[in-house]
Amino acid sequence: MRYFTSDTHFYHKELLGMNDFAPRPFLTVEDMNETIIKNWNSVVTDTDTVYHLGDIAMYFTRPAVTSHIAVNDILHRLNGHIVLIKGNHDNRALFKYLAAHNETMTDGKPKFEFHDVGAYLKYDHRQYYLTHYPFSMGIVGNIINLHGHIHHYAFPAKENINVGVDTPEKSYIDHEIPFGRPFSFAEIEQMIEGKAIDYKKRH
Repeated sequence: MRYFTSDTHFYHKELLGMNDFAPRPFLTVEDMNETIIKNWNSVVTDTDTVYHLGDIAMYFTRPAVTSHIAVNDILHRLNGHIVLIKGNHDNRALFKYLAAHNETMTDGKPKFEFHDVGAYLKYDHRQYYLTHYPFSMGIVGNIINLHGHIHHYAFPAKENINVGVDTPEKSYIDHEIPFGRPFSFAEIEQMIEGKAIDYKKRH
């Protein structure tokens, strides 16, 4: 199985409680982190792949290796082969540390795979461009941009689907998604179809 997520922002204490950007109803970052880990591992197994579209954590320390170790420890608690697409808050030093502490999983895949800009997938009858930032594609056929970055906002185009943990577009799914749980392809399809219907009503 393949899953998709973005903007976990592990350790980001400024997002706790009510705020104007990405309100998260947790009292501590430890509670937020553990909730994401639990909900992630509730569906993802070590034979699955998760595409994380950027902004893994917001935790910067001196020396920097302290935060790198903490983020690495969290990512190693998450099930699955994790494809990391660099977000604006993911620095190269973190990716370099993760690469140096990568491991081979039981199925022979590395724990981590890295992309600076994005990735491309073909699945069923669609093509997917996976990026951190949403981008405008103009008039296209069966091409979808899965992205993060904008937290609890939706990009104003039906071809752009926000897969971040704070996305409002999970409302198009016919069941509740626990906070931080990555989205499956079936759930992505519901988001695509629901947004297309909604977009048609508005335009």
